[in-house]
Amino acid sequence: MTLRAARVNSGFTIKEVAEKTDKCFDTISKYEDDSTSIPQDLLVQLLQIYKIPFPYIFFGKESEFHGFEKAIRRKRTS
Repeated sequence: MTLRAARVNSGFTIKEVAEKTDKCFDTISKYEDDSTSIPQDLLVQLLQIYKIPFPYIFFGKESEFHGFEKAIRRKRTS
C-alpha cells in the first residue's frame, strides 16, 4: 500500500496529516509521490497516525507501485 492509499483509507486529508506531523502540505505530498527517502521519524509518525504496520507500506515512487499492480492484474487474468 502506498502512503497516499494509507492516508486515504484512514480518512485523512493531506492538510490534516500535515498539521498532525507539523510538516507542510508540500512535504507530505512529496513523500506520497516518492517515499524512497522519507525520514524515519516522519515515517514512524505516519504509520502511527494511519495505524498501519510497517511491512504493509510500499517504499518508492507511487507510479512504480501502480505499474506493479497492473502487471499483477494482467498475470491473474492470463
